[in-house]
Amino acid sequence: MAAHVIVFGNEKGGTGKTTAAMHVAVALARLGKRVAAIDLDIRQRSFTRYIENREEWAAKKGASLPALKSFSVSRSAAKSLDEAAQEEAKKFSEILAQTENGFDFVVIDTPGSDTPLSRQAHAAADTLVTPMNDSFVDFDLLARVEASDFSVKGPSLYSDFVWDCRKRRLMARRPALDWVVMRNRIASADARNKRRLSSALDTLSERIGFRVAPGFGDRVIFRELFPMGLTMLDLPQSGLGISMSMSHVAARQEVRELILTLNLPDVDTKKAAV
Repeated sequence: MAAHVIVFGNEKGGTGKTTAAMHVAVALARLGKRVAAIDLDIRQRSFTRYIENREEWAAKKGASLPALKSFSVSRSAAKSLDEAAQEEAKKFSEILAQTENGFDFVVIDTPGSDTPLSRQAHAAADTLVTPMNDSFVDFDLLARVEASDFSVKGPSLYSDFVWDCRKRRLMARRPALDWVVMRNRIASADARNKRRLSSALDTLSERIGFRVAPGFGDRVIFRELFPMGLTMLDLPQSGLGISMSMSHVAARQEVRELILTLNLPDVDTKKAAV
């Protein structure tokens, strides 16, 4: 069977795409799945650096960590923008073909902007995960709201783009795209903004067809683990100097709940919940 392609996409930066992509990739690897990781942010390469940090940590500390096979698309040296885009698209297509049958899952991290590579990745996605910060600033990419009562007026830029990807998949007789919107940095308090955003997301999800997934809280630990290339599922680690706290346990549970909500093929949900 061809690998299941999971794309983390959002045209807004700073929503936690790379952190979420890394945690899902490691979670699948810990379940015994063969996971390929593709970084399409050819400028920042955060996903690639995350995995490189992981390999360096494992080598230095002798740690036994589930490995990921990393791929990235390098920036084309062509002077023409059109030629550069064609070269980069060709390279990405070659990587997809290479990973199609050698892996169970392909996890793709995209840049926080509308690029040809990002569009190509969205078109290839079987599962699209869109992390968003829990604010109407991020929600604006999904839909426009009425200022007086915060009701949904209609889809916005990114939703229209995803809808176009869905139509192309149907025209190509490919399985329907499963779109999951992941709410990140949700406030613990029952604030008015939180309730309004929840209502708007529920309304929009019914209108344009996506599922809402629980995301990650705004925890420092997620950012602290990047230099070592570790995830919450890798803890505890000897020599790290981080003691497990109730906040860390809660963070691990957030990762497990996301995996369960994604409902990926051939993933044992009982093992994922352990």
